[in-house]
Amino acid sequence: MQLPDAAVALLESASATDAKPIDQLAAETDEKPETLTGAAFDLETESLLDIEERTTESLALTEEGTRYRADGLPELRLYRAAVDAGATDDPVSMGQVIGRADLDGPAVDIALSNFARKGLGSIESGELSVNPDADPDSDAEAAALDVIATASDSAGALDDVTADRLVERGLVERHEQTERLVALTDDGVTALMEGVETAETVGQLTPELLTSGEWEEVTFADYNVEADAEPVTGGKTHVLRQTAESVKDTLVGMGFQEMQGPHADADFWINDALFMPQDHPARTHWDRFTLDTDPMTDLPDDLVDRVEDAHRNGVGPDGEGYHSPWSRAFAEEVALRGHTTSLSMRYLSGEALGELDPPQRFFSVEKVYRNDTLDATHLLEFFQIEGWVMAEDLSVRDLMGTFEEFYAQFGITDIEFKPHYNPYTEPSFELFGTHPTTGETVEIGNSGLFREEVLSPLGVDCDVIAWGLALERLLMLMYGFEDIRDVHGTLTDLEFLRNAEVVY
Repeated sequence: MQLPDAAVALLESASATDAKPIDQLAAETDEKPETLTGAAFDLETESLLDIEERTTESLALTEEGTRYRADGLPELRLYRAAVDAGATDDPVSMGQVIGRADLDGPAVDIALSNFARKGLGSIESGELSVNPDADPDSDAEAAALDVIATASDSAGALDDVTADRLVERGLVERHEQTERLVALTDDGVTALMEGVETAETVGQLTPELLTSGEWEEVTFADYNVEADAEPVTGGKTHVLRQTAESVKDTLVGMGFQEMQGPHADADFWINDALFMPQDHPARTHWDRFTLDTDPMTDLPDDLVDRVEDAHRNGVGPDGEGYHSPWSRAFAEEVALRGHTTSLSMRYLSGEALGELDPPQRFFSVEKVYRNDTLDATHLLEFFQIEGWVMAEDLSVRDLMGTFEEFYAQFGITDIEFKPHYNPYTEPSFELFGTHPTTGETVEIGNSGLFREEVLSPLGVDCDVIAWGLALERLLMLMYGFEDIRDVHGTLTDLEFLRNAEVVY
């Protein structure tokens, strides 16, 4: 029997009693693993070899995991610093212990959350006490970091609970590998006993073979079109962007027009026009991103005067303003928008398209920016589904009906409403949906009817229902994510992003 040289080498090095990995046989034969893999599939087709596939898992430290292995887990550093500060006898100031532990930035939150989880002690009223029976030297997670860094089979050496926890903390990454093993069949053994010879084969027809006429003499290699090819992953629209486009299509189908506007805007459009007092906590640097840029001084003077009057004195004979400081200079400051309602103010005031006659429906699906703490449901920047309807005699029923129709397009039919307070809407409602995996209730948006103090300065004399919905949380309800970061950043499941399709 004549076979290509790679196939002969594979047959002669394979065993009938012990399946061997292709990587091992490649080292023994000095052939490339991919060359032997192709030969193995050809020999399997001829029933001379059996191929077995085995998936193995390995664990590797992330950059953060490597740093914590060297410096110590933040919670253990906090514990040891607390012991040194005397927290085994009396509670010690948390700030003092954090400073002694040399913790800063995100490491502080990491230390505090895991300190309590591991039973290392307790924190109450800003003071920290330690559990004298705790043993930081026997911490399972710290020991696991050492095992992963040094053991050849770290996945098999760790229990699943500890490994899962380290993966959740972003200290460890899981890697899966498919290993192929081959073994001789009875026909393969027979072929070897009868003798196999190397056949000189040509894998590519070249101009030289054609001009010399040698192509008539050579043997061309057979190609197995069913053999596995190396996977190639090309670019694809992110599932979040796909969902955004689906939302746009749905709202356009419901008769809405799309709004557009600046991401960085005057605080006047972001907050003042919404009847948000200038001393509101949400307007401090703790919640908003101000920009070091020139103020936006070209605001419409008449509108600014009417908005200022509403803030100071309210609207109508029974109106009541805030009686708090109001400064045009503050209103002119530029910041990243914390909600896309700034676009609604530009459109309702006529600044964007001119005066609008009811009925009107507008929406946007755009990014907003908030100085929040990153967690499973909060990001520093995210997409907001903004929308409003302007018409005569609108009611809460119209608002609820709009949501029920919208969310039904995405298979979500269990929307719940909870009364809420907003400075700019009355009545106001938060929206909730049920998480398909955990069964927990998840807040997905905020809504209401714009107050007279908002509409009157804008020159709108009919009703306006409005809302701001979270696109990422819609995605959570559609796909069952428990952590919003599953589609953003380093925790993202790349296989999901490559294969997910948005169906609505």
